[in-house]
Amino acid sequence: MSYEAALFGYQKCEFTNGPWTRFVYRRGRGPAVIVIHEMPGLHPLVIRFANRVADAGMTVFLPVLFGVPGKPVTRGYTAWSLLSTICIRREFNVWSAGKSSPIVAWLSALARNAHAECGGKGVGAVGMCFTGGFALAMMAEPCVVAPVLPQPSLPMPFGSKRASGIDAYRAEIACAKKRFADENLSMIGLRFKCDKMVRKSRFETYRHAFGENFEAIELDPQDAQPSEFPPHSVLTVHMKEEGPTKEAEQRVIAFLKRGTAPISP
Repeated sequence: MSYEAALFGYQKCEFTNGPWTRFVYRRGRGPAVIVIHEMPGLHPLVIRFANRVADAGMTVFLPVLFGVPGKPVTRGYTAWSLLSTICIRREFNVWSAGKSSPIVAWLSALARNAHAECGGKGVGAVGMCFTGGFALAMMAEPCVVAPVLPQPSLPMPFGSKRASGIDAYRAEIACAKKRFADENLSMIGLRFKCDKMVRKSRFETYRHAFGENFEAIELDPQDAQPSEFPPHSVLTVHMKEEGPTKEAEQRVIAFLKRGTAPISP
């Protein structure tokens, strides 16, 4: 079978906005949630999380930003995907704090389209790792109401300024703060305490910016599923089917479901 067999049960389409056209996989019924995959791509454990979102009564959208859909994670594949994305792709801001990635505009357009099709209060957005901070920047789109930031790794944490920085413009941060206050919204961030890609100082920046509207889930490394990779991917590679990481997954799905649910008459 091809790698794409991992996406059995999903509908595949193309979505175009501005200069970019990307494949998107869709499954489920109910309000929309956009799950933005991590490095190295839309791998089977991202799909596992997306399946659970769909099974909880939401429509999950899986855009393909890089990598091979359905291909499992390996060290070699991860290195290839990271290097090719950093060196070639201009739609991603990798190094600069205080600046979001251009591809956020495409993701925000996808959210508008998904909300128009699926209804509900709004759209959930889950970034992961390389795309972790995208969900915050997407708050500038009014239909995005439930942002989740698992291990937000940009900008790359080389130097103290980047390590504590976040990949969003000041205007996007101000917009999110206003919406959190005016619309009674909130945001979840997740990380392992030992994660060198997502330092404690970055979560302190989120806390300083958003106060109690930022719910931080910070996990001990011993709670991670053993892997050839150091503890990093809370909802995928390093999620155990029991214990604190499973509880974190359940908390995120409940947050998405409540945040996107139709408004009661």
